[in-house]
Amino acid sequence: MKTGSNPVWPGMALKVGVMGAASGDMDPSHLAAAEALGGAVARAGCVLVTGACPGLPLAAARGAKAVGGTVVGISPGLSLDEHVYKYRSPAEHHDILVFTGSGLMGREVDNIRTSDIVVILGGRSGTLGELAIAYDEGKLIGVLTGTGGISDMVRDILAACAKETGSRVLYDPDPERLVSELLRVYRTEHYRRPSCFEGTWHTGEGPGNPAEILADPVCGMRLPAAAAYAERTHGGRRYAFCCPGCTAAFDADPDKYTKAREKSARQGNRNRRRGARGRTKT
Repeated sequence: MKTGSNPVWPGMALKVGVMGAASGDMDPSHLAAAEALGGAVARAGCVLVTGACPGLPLAAARGAKAVGGTVVGISPGLSLDEHVYKYRSPAEHHDILVFTGSGLMGREVDNIRTSDIVVILGGRSGTLGELAIAYDEGKLIGVLTGTGGISDMVRDILAACAKETGSRVLYDPDPERLVSELLRVYRTEHYRRPSCFEGTWHTGEGPGNPAEILADPVCGMRLPAAAAYAERTHGGRRYAFCCPGCTAAFDADPDKYTKAREKSARQGNRNRRRGARGRTKT
């Protein structure tokens, strides 16, 4: 599977929202970090989402476009005219502008809900609002530390909230490393319940859940049969594949992957038996 593709719907790219300060004095190093962040998002094969505003989000959009990425801006305005002239917001470096007509504060909810992953950098009260929405709604959040504003206060803010929402927050001063780790966590863990509005149907944990979960023997991902790129049957067992690459690798040498899976399963059974004997002795 490509890094930036959605692990549940592999044909759909993941969307990474970058939220940060739109106005005020901009430290050149913070603008450079935002631009590097946008480039990292695009190189990972993800779509960049911004509030279609100037400042740090615009720098991220510029960075994404510089390496051929796709950028979606969630506008506070009702139209392009209102976006540019009423809100003094940019249209350059964006492939798509979504006109919400919700105003600066109202569109924050749309920013967050459009994004699979949210990254905070710099920021003031508006970014604080976006952080609060993302955290309350159980999103996977990255914080690009060292970029000023609220980004260097997020740990303390969330600790003061003392609230478990299902959100997970990662911190890193390096844009490439932060994006890489966010995608790893999303693909291996967070995709099971990416927000408070998602059920757990694709994990097989939901009550009365009819979804059939199969394993991709190449990358190890578990996914619903309905969401699989392809299926194969080998040795009487069905396998699902998340992408063309995994499918082709399996087709080239099925035994390589099925035997490895069987060996792993046998080892797991042995470990469980040893654990059970240990508990019996105590």
